[in-house]
Amino acid sequence: MKLHELSSAPGSRHTRKRVGRGVGSGMGKTSTRGHKGQNARSGGGVRLGFEGGQNPLYRRLPKRGFNNPFRVEYAVVNVQDLNAFEAGTEVTPELLKQAGLVKDQLDGIKILGTGELTVKLTVKANKFSQSAVEKIQAAGGQTEVI
Repeated sequence: MKLHELSSAPGSRHTRKRVGRGVGSGMGKTSTRGHKGQNARSGGGVRLGFEGGQNPLYRRLPKRGFNNPFRVEYAVVNVQDLNAFEAGTEVTPELLKQAGLVKDQLDGIKILGTGELTVKLTVKANKFSQSAVEKIQAAGGQTEVI
């Protein structure tokens, strides 16, 4: 096979529909929009969620609570999960993600004090609970807020 013999798979490439280019094209006059009506007009059509004047779904459903746009949400890791690392390791958010302890970092990582820590580690995270700091320091490690 030579370079000039190459061709794309049949049906993989579609020609663009050229509307409004004369009666003979089969898509002239109304340009596939039909006769009159809201969608035939320029700028016609309805907005997203419009149901033809019927009370739309977003107004029929009950509203409840308050969504704070400034909420800060942390991915949490417990102290007991840090036992997976070897002694003397510097635990960073990237390392936690590699180890599979954190899926999404969200707005940062917070270390919580559930469980016991048996290895000496230097832990870098965005936030620590007070009990987590005490347990890491009791195991001989250090905490660092990034």
